[in-house]
Amino acid sequence: MKQVADLTGITIKTLYHYHKIGLLEPSEVTEAGYRLYGKEQLERLQHILFYRELDFSLEAIQTILGERNNRYTVLMEQKVLMEKKRERINLILETINETIHFEERGKKMDEHKMFKGLNKEQWQEQMNEQNEYLNEHYEYEIPTDDITSNELDESARESQEFMSKMAFALKEGWSVDDERVKHLIAHHIDFINEHIMELDEKGFVESTWFFINDEFHKNMLEEQQIGLSYYLYAASVSYSE
Repeated sequence: MKQVADLTGITIKTLYHYHKIGLLEPSEVTEAGYRLYGKEQLERLQHILFYRELDFSLEAIQTILGERNNRYTVLMEQKVLMEKKRERINLILETINETIHFEERGKKMDEHKMFKGLNKEQWQEQMNEQNEYLNEHYEYEIPTDDITSNELDESARESQEFMSKMAFALKEGWSVDDERVKHLIAHHIDFINEHIMELDEKGFVESTWFFINDEFHKNMLEEQQIGLSYYLYAASVSYSE
């Protein structure tokens, strides 16, 4: 265990905690009580630490890793999330450097540049491409006026977790009227109502029907799990009945 702690920089106490909650179990515990970790456990620990860097809770990490068997898929998802985080950090660093530049010269910085990367501007830029697509094909745009960057972070994580759980349900053969599936949908709709906008069961059915008929969004779901777009729609219809 000490070797793993030295290798990763996390404490032995943290490793004990991960083992205790079932997030990371050692490959073997010797008679002397030593916990041994093999390649598979180290790979899982790498995923855990990546998600922690992305501010995922331990509960969320445990759920995601419990549903993901393909290491490559997990890494690709983490890569996308990390790249988005890097873009935000780079934008903030750019603002810091520019601020330092003005301070060193005793000049006042344009107030409109002082908060670049710290407000919703960066998010609107990132969502422009998708909003342009939605506006062109459906005369609709994702509302962002009252959404902060932290709220968008949280929404993105919740959406990913929901889709991951639905993909897992499909893969495991859960029927669309399974109580576990209904619970997932209910929790997701509650989150949307609390954090994004008002949405009832009928509205959720309409949004899942949109995913089937729009190639851009349908492909995103099908790349995650074949049949997910249709499964999601069927589950939403079952939930609304």
